[in-house]
Amino acid sequence: MSDRIREELERWEKTTLNKAVSKSPERQPSFQTTSHIALKNLSTPLDVEDADYCRDLGFPGEFPFTRGVQPTMYRGRFWTMRQYAGFATAEETNNRYKYLLNQGQTGLSVAFDLPTQIGYDSDHPLSDGEVGKVGVAIDTLQDMEILFDGIPMDKVSTSMTINSTAAILMAMYIAVAEKQGVKSDLLQGTIQNDVLKEYAARGTYIFPPHESMRIVTNIFAFCKNRVPRWNSISVSGYHMREAGCTAVQEVAFTLADGVAYLEAAIQAGLDVDTVASRITFFFCCHNNFIEEVAKFRAARRLWATIMKERFKAKKEESCMLRFHTQTAGCSLTAQQPDNNVVRVAFQAMAAVLGGTQSLHTNSRDEAYALPTEDSVRLALRTQQIIAYESGVADMVDPLGGSYVVEALTNEIEGKAIEYIKKIEAMGGAIQAIESGYIQKEIGESAYQYQKEIEAKKRIVVGINRFQMEEKPLTDILRIRPEVEEYQKEKLSRVKKERDNAKVKETLALLKKAARGTDNVVPPILDAVKAYASLGEISDALREVFGEYRQSN
Repeated sequence: MSDRIREELERWEKTTLNKAVSKSPERQPSFQTTSHIALKNLSTPLDVEDADYCRDLGFPGEFPFTRGVQPTMYRGRFWTMRQYAGFATAEETNNRYKYLLNQGQTGLSVAFDLPTQIGYDSDHPLSDGEVGKVGVAIDTLQDMEILFDGIPMDKVSTSMTINSTAAILMAMYIAVAEKQGVKSDLLQGTIQNDVLKEYAARGTYIFPPHESMRIVTNIFAFCKNRVPRWNSISVSGYHMREAGCTAVQEVAFTLADGVAYLEAAIQAGLDVDTVASRITFFFCCHNNFIEEVAKFRAARRLWATIMKERFKAKKEESCMLRFHTQTAGCSLTAQQPDNNVVRVAFQAMAAVLGGTQSLHTNSRDEAYALPTEDSVRLALRTQQIIAYESGVADMVDPLGGSYVVEALTNEIEGKAIEYIKKIEAMGGAIQAIESGYIQKEIGESAYQYQKEIEAKKRIVVGINRFQMEEKPLTDILRIRPEVEEYQKEKLSRVKKERDNAKVKETLALLKKAARGTDNVVPPILDAVKAYASLGEISDALREVFGEYRQSN
């Protein structure tokens, strides 16, 4: 069969194709994906002739999970539609959550403001001008109580995008649930808790890597016993992709970080199967449609292989790469913002065809500001139209078996393995980050991508082609200046009304645990319940662990 296809392909190229190209040349000499993988003009069975279906693809819900982690995928239930949201105060964000749930959203995803992410209260000098701007401001347990007021925490799955202060925000979530009468073993959701990518791409770290990894593994251990249905980490490639890495690098760097977390867990005495079954991943979905679909399939197969061969995982669920997807914020343009609706729709479709477990769709106005109610509703409707109208959710892995998809899946996996081997030779992801290798790779890819746009080798509609005169958007969400003063006043009242002796006692016990080897999460939970502020708890840990300063 292969010989005949090869003969027929050669005949086609010499006759039909050659005749067409001589009459009307192709648009450019060569075509590549964003990862600079060369694309043939036609894929055939020859491109996957070395593939073994049972070994390389298999069946959905079975190793190596190339075709999906669930046997029925979306025929059983749709992905979780989880719109990332948070702005200004807990009161305003609570209203947005209730609005989204009423519009058909099926899970919450909390965005925190920058001070909350890096462990400063709203009244700290470094918080000036940043309170409530890129997410909701959370200073004490009172804010978290307001944030989830009227939301049944035993019924709703919640994802929290928080890293350096993940233990504190998770503790607040647990404390609020208890006040609602919901036991922690009923809580479902995810804490991002992925500090390694902060050093590599995002920057909201506080403590040095070793101490940060201790907090991460303390969270693993705590959740195993107290919050068993909670995903204790979401290893994120999204932010590295937003910083400029390629699809191949996103897979490689994300999975290398996943390996580092598992190794740290094992060193902390945790069972690999117990931890692995609660690990999730978080990927970006960019514009190159077929490459993105193949990326997700390659990541799934590669992680399954790593878990089985390297970590000798005994449980099948330990080998499942379960992931959340967010459409690419960096692809959104302030020029002709309606075009962003189209971009997001294609990215969301690629994520679904790639087998995502949950999805956030960006809003058309996010190149300007956090989205308005109208914009976020349209973004949610995009997911609902894909789910209920497109038909792609009615089949399991509908692109499986496509010659180009399978060939590209193999290419991405192979190139990601090369990167992972390089990182392992350096001593692992932490050493690769500390040496600046991963940051350098991301920076070079971002630079190359920008050069291609400026040279018009890569067209971005409305940016370097098809421009038009237009007025900027005016109907955008603006965070009122008085939000900061309101938040400071609320924090001041809490500090006056709480039992400050109890706060002092709990912070002292936290510092004692941090200096020793005890798990720091239980004393953080006690401090939270005493209404110690996020900044006070972070400062207690800063006193013991110190702060990290990246060398240039």
